[in-house]
Parts: sequence; structure tokens; C-alpha cells
Amino acid sequence: MRSFAAYNPFVLTVYFFAVSGFAMFSMHPAVTCISLLGAVLLRLTRGGVSLRGSMLLLGFFLLTALINPLVSHHGATVLFVLNDNPVTLESLIYGIFASASMLSILCWFGSFSRMMTRDKLLYVCGRLSPKLALVLSMAMRYVALLGQQARKTAQAQKALGLYKEDSLYDKLRGGIRIFSVLLTWALENGITTADSMAARGYGIGKRTHFAIFRFTRADGALLAAIVLCTALTLSGAGALSHSFYPYFTVSASTPLAVCSLISYAILAILPLCIDGKEAIRWHSSLSRM
Repeated sequence: MRSFAAYNPFVLTVYFFAVSGFAMFSMHPAVTCISLLGAVLLRLTRGGVSLRGSMLLLGFFLLTALINPLVSHHGATVLFVLNDNPVTLESLIYGIFASASMLSILCWFGSFSRMMTRDKLLYVCGRLSPKLALVLSMAMRYVALLGQQARKTAQAQKALGLYKEDSLYDKLRGGIRIFSVLLTWALENGITTADSMAARGYGIGKRTHFAIFRFTRADGALLAAIVLCTALTLSGAGALSHSFYPYFTVSASTPLAVCSLISYAILAILPLCIDGKEAIRWHSSLSRM
């Protein structure tokens, strides 16, 4: 049994860029609702939303939705006047959908960051650009090393008695000292790493690429389904017409527009269908034991 996150990293990358890219460049209300629903359900099923995170996302949604009608006064339907500035229904609707679009993209990339671990990112970047994979792996390594070195430096300074006063000025001086030590350490360690790589012959000839991931028939089938849904979605994107100003209107649905929306909806719920199918198979196998 195989969950959606267990598929080939290249297939996952194509999926998330396809589903979030269309939501990023299309402000059609139906597309925004489908994208937000699929992104939120995926985050919930993958256990990626805490209470604090939910409150932050809700606050972000409300804040960005209410800012637009306060700064933009376009639209024909005036709800009320605030400080001699009209607050219109169209600006409020535009703010809601713009906020929902940004929230869905944040959720998509949040799920992407949870599924795409470091080894998966290095696998994808290594296939596309080995130099980019090297820079990315070194950057990820130095993030952890800098954190460890910062803690060691702070503990050493406390042991030397440099933090005698619990004041903002003392903490600021301590932070500047730690930053100076980290900068010097990073430069010295970078030179050492470069010399070590040159001594081992990096860059002399063509190097092989090792990966624990394999592209299977199931990955090919899923990639074909993603490409097909994306192509159908893009083919009908021109028929998805709408307008927020001066009145909020959505054009009558054409067969091409309906086909585009259905294809995008299938694309958005594709991970849920795969995970749901595997969950049903798992519970069925447990019941037969």
C-alpha cells in the first residue's frame, strides 16, 4: 500500500506546482474555492494544522480580506461610508477571494514542505542541476550547524560571565558578539570545506548521482493523470471569465469552462482520493486478519 507522499519526489513536485500555479494565476471564484477546499482538506488529513496555526491562518485571512475594502473604494454597491470614503461590496468580495487565494497557496506549499523532505528535494534538484543540489545540501547542513554553534557560543559566554546584567543593552551586546563569532566561524568552515572538496577531486570529471528513489509504473500513471488534468484545466482557462468591478459578475458556464473546473477539482482532490483508497485497503486488510 502506498500513500500519496510515498510517490516519486519528481511527481510530487509536478503536482504541487501544477495545482498551486493555476490557483496563483487565476482569481476565478470557483477556482479559488476549489483550491482552498482541496488545500485545507489535505492539510487536515496529513495532520499539518495545529490550533495555533489555525488561529494564525484565520487571522491572516480576516486581516487581508478586510484591508482591501478599506484602501480600495472601487465598486458600484456602497455599503457604508467611513471617514468620507465609501466601503463597497465589490471591494469586500475581491478582498475575500484574494485572501482565500493566498491562503490556499500557503496551505499547498505547507503540505509540499511536509511531504518533500531534504532527501527528496536533493533528489529533484540533483536530476535537474547537480550544482544546485550541492548548494542546497550545503545550505541545509549549515542551517543546523549554525544553530548548534550559536548555542555553544552563548553557553561559553555565559560561563565567562559576560551576561551579568539582565537588561536589553546587555542582551543586544551579547547577540552582536554571537553574530560576529558565527560569521567568522562560517567563513573559516567554508574555506575548509572548499579545500576538502578540491582535495577529493570535486569538479574534475563527471560524477555519478545516487538516489534511493525509483520511478515506477505507478509514478508514471500518476504523472500522466496530473499532466492530463492540468492540460484540460488550462485548455478551458480562457472560458473562465469573471469581473469584480464595477459589479461582481460571473459569466454563464460554458461546456469548456465546466470541463476546466471539473479537471481542476479532480486535480485538487487527487491526494485525498489516493490516501482514502489506501486507508480503505488498510482497514479492509486488518478486518480480515
